[in-house]
Amino acid sequence: MEESVDTMSGERMQFAVLIDADNISSKYAVTIFEELEKYGLTTYRRIYGNWSKGNGWSEGMLLEYSIMPVQQFSYTTGKNATDMAMVIDAMDILYKNKVQGFCLVTSDSDFTRLAMRLREENMFVLGMGESKTPLALARACNKFIHLNLVAEQNMLERNSRTNESNDVCDEGLADEQNVTPISEVRQAILALINENGGNRVDLAQVGNRLNDKFTDFDVRNYEYTKLSTMISQELAADLNIRKINNQHYVERRSTLSKDKLEQEICHIIEKNGGMVENLAFLNDELHKKYKQLDFRQFGYNRISSFLRSLGSVTVHENEVILKDRK
Repeated sequence: MEESVDTMSGERMQFAVLIDADNISSKYAVTIFEELEKYGLTTYRRIYGNWSKGNGWSEGMLLEYSIMPVQQFSYTTGKNATDMAMVIDAMDILYKNKVQGFCLVTSDSDFTRLAMRLREENMFVLGMGESKTPLALARACNKFIHLNLVAEQNMLERNSRTNESNDVCDEGLADEQNVTPISEVRQAILALINENGGNRVDLAQVGNRLNDKFTDFDVRNYEYTKLSTMISQELAADLNIRKINNQHYVERRSTLSKDKLEQEICHIIEKNGGMVENLAFLNDELHKKYKQLDFRQFGYNRISSFLRSLGSVTVHENEVILKDRK
C-alpha cells in the first residue's frame, strides 16, 4: 500500500479535494477519505454539482465529512457547468500556494488537461474515479485510484475480519474496467529482473517499479491485498516468490537464463558461417530447442529487441552477425 506523501520538510502534504458530484456516487465517500489519509491532509474539501437536482450527496453526508458544496446551475442545455467551476476553483487554489497536491475525484476525461496543468506546477495530483475512467485521465495523474475496485476489496476485507458473508453487491462495479492489464504488469516485472542481472529482484523494488510505471497500479484492483499473493496467483507460470534471510524476492521460474540463450544464439550463428540472414530462421531454430521460449520473460517484445541487447552480436536490418565476424 502507498504511504503518505511527504514534503521536503517532512510534514504531511496538504491537499485540495475537488469532487465532481455529477460524476461520482456518494457511496464512495468513505473510500475517498480513507484513501486520502494515506497521502496527506486536506485543506480544501469542495464538491460541485446542481443541488436543485438529487445526486445522492445528502446534507448529512457533507456535514459528516466537512465538504463545502458549490452550487452550479446548468445555464445551457448540453453543457457541463460543473466542470468549468471545478477548473476555475482549482486554478484559484493553485495560485494561493497553500497546498502541495490536488485530489480530483471524477471519471470525466474532460479533467485530463487540468491534471496535466497542475503537474506542470509541480503539484502532486491524486485522481479518484471508477475503473471506467479513460486511461488519458488516469495517466495524467501522479497516482490514480479506482474507487469501485478498492471499495469492493475493502468490503471483502471487512467481511472476512468479522466473519460476515462475502456476498458483495455488484452495484459499484463498472461495466468497463480500464485498469492496467496483468500482461503489462508481468512484462514490467520481467524487465526489472532483466535489468538486475536476470535472476531475481527484491519484492519491494518490484512494488516501487510498478507504482512508478503505472499510475493506477494497486493490488486491490485485482482483488488482492498483498503484491506477493497477486504475483503467486496471477503470474505463477512465469514468476516465483522466494524468501531468503527474511527477505522476499521475485524470480523467474524458467531455468533458461539470458546468458544461456545468448550462448545458444552464438552457436547457431557460428554453425551458419558467422551470419544469419533472416531473423525468422534464428527465431525458429531457438523455438525448436526451447519450445516455451517467450522473449517477454527477459523484458523484450520481439527477438530483434532482445538481440540488440546482446554484446556478442550485431543486428543490421534482417541480418544477425557475430561481432568478431563483422
